Amino acid sequence: MRRGGARSALLIISMAFLLFAVILTAVQLVRFSRVRSFLPAGLVVAGVPVGGLDRAEAAARLQETYNTPVEMRYRDGTIQLDPSVVDFQLDVDQMLSEADLQRTERVFWEEFWDYLWGRSSSAGSVPLSASYSEDRLRLFLQEVAERYDQPSEAALPVAGSVSFQAGKPGTALQTDGAVRLIENALYSTTSRTVDLPLQRTNPTRPPFEYLDTLLHQTLQVEGFEGTAGIYLLDLQTGEEIHFANSYGQDLPVEPDVAFTASSIIKVPIMVSAFRRMAGEDAEALKLMADMITLSGNEAADWLMDRVTGEDRAPLLVTEDMQALGLENTYLAGYFSAGSPILELIDTPANTRTDIDTDPDIYSQTTPSDIGMLLHDIYTCAQNGGGALPAAFPSQINQDKCRNMNQLLLNNRLPVLLTAGLPEGTQIAHKHGWVTSNGVINTIGDAGIVYTLGGNYVVAIFLNNTDQLLWEPNSELVARLSQAIYNYYNLPTQ
Repeated sequence: MRRGGARSALLIISMAFLLFAVILTAVQLVRFSRVRSFLPAGLVVAGVPVGGLDRAEAAARLQETYNTPVEMRYRDGTIQLDPSVVDFQLDVDQMLSEADLQRTERVFWEEFWDYLWGRSSSAGSVPLSASYSEDRLRLFLQEVAERYDQPSEAALPVAGSVSFQAGKPGTALQTDGAVRLIENALYSTTSRTVDLPLQRTNPTRPPFEYLDTLLHQTLQVEGFEGTAGIYLLDLQTGEEIHFANSYGQDLPVEPDVAFTASSIIKVPIMVSAFRRMAGEDAEALKLMADMITLSGNEAADWLMDRVTGEDRAPLLVTEDMQALGLENTYLAGYFSAGSPILELIDTPANTRTDIDTDPDIYSQTTPSDIGMLLHDIYTCAQNGGGALPAAFPSQINQDKCRNMNQLLLNNRLPVLLTAGLPEGTQIAHKHGWVTSNGVINTIGDAGIVYTLGGNYVVAIFLNNTDQLLWEPNSELVARLSQAIYNYYNLPTQ
């Protein structure tokens, strides 16, 4: 009896323990099931900790984090960007579905066993899945720029001088750089402040017509009495300033005003000589250098004879200019004293009845004609194109134009146009003036000026049929040259 009673008691105790274990397991299973219905501890979705949260709570936390405005700083100003403005969208369903896969990818009972023994699995992470409208962001930044950008202020002429006062620089938003920075901030949980990238905007150059006004004012301020012809061509934009002024009154420039070409006619002679020169002619090149840099008249005559072999060489120069469309430029005789006039030439410029500068019947040109010829040399030297190779195919090419340009660069006369330029400025030019019985009545200079602020062609002629005093009028040409240079090379703050 005692053995049976002991066995019964042992059985009851065993059953009790077994029942307790079943109940405990069931309780733990219920607890585990509840825990497993939440996202696992340590899980990070799009950089946001969501462990222990249910799906709805995790979605709310993600939205709260990524809907925080991005703070943009424009210098001293702060601008808030609500992500909804750029149509920022979180793909919450996709991210949480991926998180669910991580939660349920292990076998239930294996995970339950680890739970019972207190062994936690390593936390997982889900990358961000989101999008926004770059077009809407750029539109928003355009509005920011319109409100906060500081436009630069143009330089302006200083009254009564040939100088310009410095303009004021501005600031402008760098949109492309801002887009990348803001995109990174929209996709970040912590770095949601952006210093907008800005760029300095340099002062703009005043309108071209301001320079026209300044040149007119310079003639007036210097008290010039006579006829002035000025032609200026911007070699970057093709813009022109072209006017003639006689005793304070502007004259029409269609046709242009005829002036004695004097030594400036040696530029057309040079072009004509290069057209006819075959191969390397050392003697012709030496004569050409003497003609341009030393302004040698004998060298000009000898050069024309050498390359043409004809006694009507000056008229061939004239024909070449007409082939280029320069109908007001001609040479009708040699330079040497006593040379006969080969032909009396009428042009639209010298047959005007409203103005007469008493131009020499041997050689004439206009500011626009010589300016356009220099432009032709410049274009041909730069790229081998333009009017010169078109008018004289196979006779004038880029190498010849570069040689012409270099000859003009070698002319280093330190007065007139050159005197108005800073030392070292390159100018390819030819000057000339007319003296009759010891009296000067025409001064001219025409050249291509190379500057950091832009290249340009300028031709200036001054005339008084009675007399031009050298000192004030050569200085006037220098002042006009300085005004043009200053326009292209403005002072900076």
